[in-house]
Amino acid sequence: MKNKPQQIQIKDYNYQLPEERIAKFPLPVRDESKLLIYKQGQITEDRFHNLANFLPKDSLMIFNNTKVIQARLRLQKETGATIEIFCLEPASPTDYNLNFQSKEEVSWYCMIGNLKKWKEGTLKQSLVLKGEKVTLSATRGEAHETGHRVNFHWDNSNFTFTDILEAFGELPIPPYLNRKTEETDKVTYQTVYSKIKGSVAAPTAGLHFTPRVLDSIRKSEIAIEEITLHVGAGTFRPVKSDEIGKHEMHTEYFTVRREVIEKLIQYKGQAIAVGTTSVRTLESLYHIGVFLQDHPNASEDELAINQWQAYEQQHKLTALESLHNILTYLTVHQLDRLNTHTRIIIAPGYEYQLVKAMITNFHQPQSTLLLLVSAFVKEDNWKDIYDFALNHNFRFLSYGDSSLLIP
Repeated sequence: MKNKPQQIQIKDYNYQLPEERIAKFPLPVRDESKLLIYKQGQITEDRFHNLANFLPKDSLMIFNNTKVIQARLRLQKETGATIEIFCLEPASPTDYNLNFQSKEEVSWYCMIGNLKKWKEGTLKQSLVLKGEKVTLSATRGEAHETGHRVNFHWDNSNFTFTDILEAFGELPIPPYLNRKTEETDKVTYQTVYSKIKGSVAAPTAGLHFTPRVLDSIRKSEIAIEEITLHVGAGTFRPVKSDEIGKHEMHTEYFTVRREVIEKLIQYKGQAIAVGTTSVRTLESLYHIGVFLQDHPNASEDELAINQWQAYEQQHKLTALESLHNILTYLTVHQLDRLNTHTRIIIAPGYEYQLVKAMITNFHQPQSTLLLLVSAFVKEDNWKDIYDFALNHNFRFLSYGDSSLLIP
């Protein structure tokens, strides 16, 4: 590594993205989207429904089964002013499942629009839900690095916080779409395999998959497993510093079942990652296994991967050695899954450990996701990929087309 990743200049990862190339809506049929195939320096294109034809045989594919929640709430002050609250991460209970199943009150760390107009007081909104009146109240708590803490209370214990979000909330589509959420987004901005609620943004590489594509993958004798990483709003946060060393990565929570670790070991620690969220989870797993080499009794919180940890760890384990460390940890602690979080930043200079191929959309200029792709395809090959996409009428960002990258 010639330079430390912290010294990378974000201006070197810029390209001109015309507004008309940003897909504002998905195609009517998900798997009719275009697919760019980058394989060992060669670039071709096809349609996404033919994906299975290009996947390495006898492979393991990892999908992120997170589900986007209706995390944007608009509540009113007594003065009539509307305050927008964007739920980012549970504060109490911190466990997503417990939080969603709560029946009277919860707290979340939130982004707040119109913050200056809400210095104190309680926000309220009433709705009739399944024939019963429910009033949702919100009070503002202390500021936190993730956002302002907001305490929610509702006056009908027949309903869980999941019910409350689905009734009062709005699906938070990406800000760069520059449009309001429409009813169709409730379906199109979820993957067909979404299951576990918690994300405030979709794992968008997965939006192209349909039952017929999944069937064709299985028929190609490619194994499929699922992890869960809840995507945070920080995924859209632009890099505002000149050097990426000054950029603060957001925290994202993930869960990996024991069976997935066993399957990864079966496939010699190599996987095809569907989306950058699966990439971040898999690569974080490797560094957790490395950490466990010296800290076998660490708590799950202590296993969380910080922003630069991957570049600082002393041990160089194989992927299989690392995964075996995790499996041993789960066995010793009688756990059927690993629950922790990551702030890993993957940038040029990073050495991939578990991901041998990835499926991903086309990302914003000067974004951490573009850095992740660049690190995967090495050198300046990302420029060739993006030039091809721009010159061949590919659609960009969340509702846009996708790529299969095989270095």
